[in-house]
Order: sequence, then structure tokens, then C-alpha cells
Amino acid sequence: MTAYTLSVLPLCLAVCRLPAEDPVPVWATGGAWWNVARTHDELSIICTVEAVPADAPADHDWTVLQVAGPFDFSVTGVIAELSAPLAAAGIPILSVSTYTTDYILVKADRLATVVEVLGQTGHTIRR
Repeated sequence: MTAYTLSVLPLCLAVCRLPAEDPVPVWATGGAWWNVARTHDELSIICTVEAVPADAPADHDWTVLQVAGPFDFSVTGVIAELSAPLAAAGIPILSVSTYTTDYILVKADRLATVVEVLGQTGHTIRR
């Protein structure tokens, strides 16, 4: 097992789902942290809660933990090692990967449990 260091970012995020054919809305890309993914099924947007219009279909109150990187593309199992103990504890996650690192999103009301579970499995969480 590899022990990872994660930092809790001071953000409150929302996860939004729009129709696949919709254009990326301007509000989605204006905040401090955002991610947009388009598939043939949907346009998925993760952004700060403040950016989301009241009528947008969204699930609010997600917080984000950044895994200390960077990681080479040959590194495997980062998300698996972090998500397995959380899954065993019944904590759902969303993961986002970038060129250099990974992010774990969890509901804000579960953050204390996430910190406890990951700490018990050897990981370090910085707040």
C-alpha cells in the first residue's frame, strides 16, 4: 500500500447534469474550480455552488480533496487505494483526474468520516 497525502480544498462544489447537446454554459467555467465532461449521454459540470443558477439540475455540498502529486502516467491504483476504504465505510465518492494529480469529491457532511477512514488506512489529510 502507498500512503498518500491529500489536502482538503476550501471549496463547496455542485455536480450538475445537463443534456448532452447543450452548450457549456458560461456560469460553469467562471469559478475557482471547475470540471466539464461531455459524453453522448450528458454534459456533466462540477463547479462552485455559487456559480450554479437556481434552476440548474444540481447536487450541492460536495467538498474536494486533492491528492499530492504530480503522478507520472505509469502510476496505477491511486484512486483504488483511496476509494476502497471509503467504499467499505459506505462513503460514495466522485473522482476527477487531471494531467498531474487526482481529486476525490465527497459530500461535505461526510468529510470528518472521510478524514478518519483515510487516516486509519495510513493516508495524511491536510486541512
